[in-house]
Amino acid sequence: MSKKYEDLAKAIVEKVGGNENIDSLHHCQVRLRFKLIDNDKADQEAIGELDGVAKVIVSGGMFQVVIGMHVAEVYEEVVKFITPENGTEAQPDEVNEKKKPFDILADFVSSIFSPIVPALAGAGMVKALLGLLVAFNLVDTSSQSYIIINMMGDATFAFMPILLAFSTGQKLKCNPFLAAVVAGIMCHATWGTLVAAKEPISLFGILPLYLVRYTSSVIPIVLVILVQAPLERFLNKVVPKAIRLVIVPMILFLVMGTLALSIIGPLGDYIGNIMTIVFTWLSTNVSWIPPLFMGGLYPLLVIFGLHHGLAPLGTMQLSQMGYDAIFGPGVLCANIGQGTAALVVGLMSKDNKTKQLATSAGITGLMGITEPALYGINVPKKYPLIAGLVGSAFGGLFAGLTQTHRFATGSSGIPAVMMYIGDNSMRYFYQILIALAITISISAVITFFLVMKYEKVQK
Repeated sequence: MSKKYEDLAKAIVEKVGGNENIDSLHHCQVRLRFKLIDNDKADQEAIGELDGVAKVIVSGGMFQVVIGMHVAEVYEEVVKFITPENGTEAQPDEVNEKKKPFDILADFVSSIFSPIVPALAGAGMVKALLGLLVAFNLVDTSSQSYIIINMMGDATFAFMPILLAFSTGQKLKCNPFLAAVVAGIMCHATWGTLVAAKEPISLFGILPLYLVRYTSSVIPIVLVILVQAPLERFLNKVVPKAIRLVIVPMILFLVMGTLALSIIGPLGDYIGNIMTIVFTWLSTNVSWIPPLFMGGLYPLLVIFGLHHGLAPLGTMQLSQMGYDAIFGPGVLCANIGQGTAALVVGLMSKDNKTKQLATSAGITGLMGITEPALYGINVPKKYPLIAGLVGSAFGGLFAGLTQTHRFATGSSGIPAVMMYIGDNSMRYFYQILIALAITISISAVITFFLVMKYEKVQK
């Protein structure tokens, strides 16, 4: 299926320094995201000149090769040139010491949240569909149908700790299945029953366990796995191989289960509560700032590959409060603004190549994938980028002033408007439509006049 990208894949692997220089690789919607042993060994300029590569970005501790919408097909070919074990396990730590703390943090946050985005998006769309059914009186909130469909939509969020445990375990190179089981201990129905009873709990009458419910939480399990990973590595070194298979998991479950319910989990819950206070204050007192910031500046973060470090903020607010008002609305406006600007360029251009590229990239941008529009049209021409930023800033400002919320997370394009249906109300859905109308109108008008000015100069 992806054989036509075999030569491109081979060239990319060679020019990033070969298999021996690749620590890990995954892909997002348009980029190959390499974690290299040594970025200096990669020929960034040569990769950027390859036919099929839009741009190369080194940011957030990742070597990112922008491919486009067919990135999954290129990825399939790239992995064929990478052997799973390349004998470089000890080297990444040395490289991390040379990286900036922000780069390490951004890489970590992006790596643990990116894999669960499809599950979050799917759950969000189920909730949005349910909201539509309720809004149009097709389902009663007291009916069994509502309860069952709502359960389907809630499952991802309820068991968020297990999903995060698995992805965090993979990132920290510990056994992700053991990590998931420890998260399962924290989400177990028996523990939920004990917490609901509100009676003091202790182990052997000595160690108190704090009454905290961990379903739908984010911070506690991440802290737990940060401790579990080095403990697991230590146990694998000291426990004899003959009994390692059963002894190491047993010790991990007992030790980490106890620490999770007594110290680390409550600490994570405390941090989560502080974040809830911050989110609440932002949403109540300065609700216009986050969407304005995201709407006006998010495309610039995308250009430098820094956007993945901010995306989890929306997920965290969603898990803590049931909605996201600080990330999603502004980002949706930002993507629509850039897509609109590129599309207007495509519709007005007299050059067939520009018309084809800009029109295609503009439509893709409206669907939530802006890299083709940014790297192919808006950044090279500059004025569409500015027009999109201005339009999305105004759209984000409206979304912020009206305290627009989304109730799920996923790709931020036109289909994402469904995620603003929630609380058995259509209010936020209508508000985001108005915000997008403002974004499209301003971006299109500014781009129109700038095309008339700058494209005319080029003739």
